[in-house]
Amino acid sequence: MPKKPTVRGDGADAPGEQPKPEHARHPIVGAGESIEDEIITVTLRPTRFDRYVGQRDVVENLKISIEAAKRRGEPLDHILLHGPPGLGKTTLANIISREMEATFRQASGPTLDRPGDLVGILTNLERGDVLFIDEVHRLSRVVEEFLYPAMEDFAIDFMVDKGAYAKTIKINLKHFTLIGATTRPGMLTAPLRERFGIVHRLDYYGVDDLCAIVTHSASVLGVHIDAEGAREIASRARGTPRIANRLLRRVRDFAEVRSAGNVDQEVAKAALELERIDLLGLDPLDRAFLRVLIEQYSGGPVGIAALAASLNEDEGTLVDVVEPFLIQIGFVNRTAAGRRATPKATEYLGKPSPQEHPRLL
Repeated sequence: MPKKPTVRGDGADAPGEQPKPEHARHPIVGAGESIEDEIITVTLRPTRFDRYVGQRDVVENLKISIEAAKRRGEPLDHILLHGPPGLGKTTLANIISREMEATFRQASGPTLDRPGDLVGILTNLERGDVLFIDEVHRLSRVVEEFLYPAMEDFAIDFMVDKGAYAKTIKINLKHFTLIGATTRPGMLTAPLRERFGIVHRLDYYGVDDLCAIVTHSASVLGVHIDAEGAREIASRARGTPRIANRLLRRVRDFAEVRSAGNVDQEVAKAALELERIDLLGLDPLDRAFLRVLIEQYSGGPVGIAALAASLNEDEGTLVDVVEPFLIQIGFVNRTAAGRRATPKATEYLGKPSPQEHPRLL
């Protein structure tokens, strides 16, 4: 009788299994929100601008736009928010809705497959309501074209029946505000992008702002943390509030087991080292990306498809999550010929410069 596979509780691979790549075991800095993220984010998310930390220029401009719209008694113009994942696009959309005293409706680009999916949402919007579409760049072409007249003329043409009996019904909509969020603004078509009157890019956060976010989140979660502990987490959060809150939760778990729930710099450092998050906030996938680029492809240039295949990772994860931060800190250059590692990256990994071992022709 065949033996049942042994179940291990230490995260190691079972006997006979292919070992998982180091980076496959640590999705802590992944692009999307986990179920845990979604539940806790509702509690941690600020609801007004006066509690929102960071993105000062964006916030100031949005405040002006909102105040001007209120004084005119008009709905806000359509808004496009873009930038790397986890920087607060959904949070800002919620705050805008609250500041405008409007009803907030949310949808996701990939889930809107057909125009009919959008008709029910649009026809139920009241004047001034906010419709937030996350990952707006992933709308299907037919849905996107259906959205054009809704955004511009606040009307939609809906086809009923087929063949000789087909006819078009025009449905007038109430003036609403569409807020689109995307991590890939370059994938938006020009006609859709031009219909957003207000466009803002969200940038990575500084350590001081992330410290404030970690401190606030810790107070909400009941975590006892000092200033040095908060800064240790913030400095490894890759400029991203979502990651800072994830790291805080992992540090909280570690502290409850190892230090009676108290978090100082040493506790935070030990917890993050256990998660294999280094001093710059790089995780195993980031380091694997750099090693493949430098060792396997001699520092580049190399296309993203080749890197994804070598790492056995999704291209979207590399483009949305890994590359932006590595580019931001000067470890990778994105060129027309492909991705290149910089001398800073090779020095950080302790490898020789790519120029010392050029690619074989």
